[in-house]
Amino acid sequence: MWVLLAALLAQSVDFSAEGLKALDAQKYDAAVDLFTKAIAVDPKDYGARFNLALAYSFLGKDAESIPQYRAVLELKPGLYEAEINLGISLLRSKDAAAAIGPLKAAVEQRPKEFRPVFYLGDALRETGALAEAETAYTAAVALKPDSADAEWGLAQSLMREKKLADAEPHFRKAAALNVKYKSYLLELASLYEAGHQGDRAIALYREFPDDPGAREHMGALLLASGDATAAIAALEAAVEKSPTAANRVALAQAYSMAKQDERALAVTAQLVAAEPQAYDVRMFAGRLLLNLHKIGPAATQFSAAAKIKPDSIEAWKELSAVLVINQNYAEGIVALDRLRALGVETSGQLYFRAISYDHLHQLKEALGAYNKFLETSQGKNPDEEFKARQRARIIRDQLDKR
Repeated sequence: MWVLLAALLAQSVDFSAEGLKALDAQKYDAAVDLFTKAIAVDPKDYGARFNLALAYSFLGKDAESIPQYRAVLELKPGLYEAEINLGISLLRSKDAAAAIGPLKAAVEQRPKEFRPVFYLGDALRETGALAEAETAYTAAVALKPDSADAEWGLAQSLMREKKLADAEPHFRKAAALNVKYKSYLLELASLYEAGHQGDRAIALYREFPDDPGAREHMGALLLASGDATAAIAALEAAVEKSPTAANRVALAQAYSMAKQDERALAVTAQLVAAEPQAYDVRMFAGRLLLNLHKIGPAATQFSAAAKIKPDSIEAWKELSAVLVINQNYAEGIVALDRLRALGVETSGQLYFRAISYDHLHQLKEALGAYNKFLETSQGKNPDEEFKARQRARIIRDQLDKR
């Protein structure tokens, strides 16, 4: 990584000579001590300062190396080795913006050398100058076609510029050169997914058959595309490796879409057993059961959800509806009362309340609910409004006869 300044001009010959020996022997602490002494003898000895900075760099002490490289450039402006090493130290210190200047100067001196061009790409990418980073990385890749790091840097810049299709071959080249970069194809897949390019995302996710997350996302995309059969295969693999709630929910949805109702119910039962206190799980189970016309079991799930989250309007809405549909009118009214207490009462809920009171032979309450329903519905529910008017008229006659 670091460049050694070969020519050393210093008055403190002994300290510098010993310092070089220490550098060669990788005794960097000793080298720091010796070059510090050399500089004390001659503060303008830029060679000793450069090698002191280099020793600090080898020790990972960039905060100490940076001022020394800068001092070298004050004494010897334009020294290539100091420019590139200063840029690298600034990059390692997370100061990419400051690194751009010395790295550009290094590139101007040696535009056909890979290292300054590559590190300039890094600095530009980290500061968000993506178009310039793309140019630098393209030059770096041309100078060293077998550099996985340069290919990855170019791919990252293109990806962040939203040039996803252009980024993909460079991610693949980086992965071919160094397997550690293969996982970044998943990041690209997620961006394809977010950009509604489902086919491209699915193709990438297929390349990771042992990754549960990839299988989950692929299954979800296949499910969204309507290909339930293909989704089932992907999601079964995901559940086998990682039986999370999200994976089981998606698999149950896929089974349901494929009309494999018993399998959907079995996965949902496993889901509820694994996370009985999860509100979202109970709500999902209730809605799936309701879609499969399992009204009583659906009510059980919505009731559990309402107990877990007592202020959930959605849970009480679902529960009140299934209770009334299942002719459990007394409990349905309790659920409707809870919704009213939460500040929610739609025309549909008023209709459910009215028919519940009606079936329980609480005629006065039923009449009041029918009338209020008719006041609020105002033509939005014509069939129910017709029934409500008929029942309201009959109930009024019954009450008048008492």
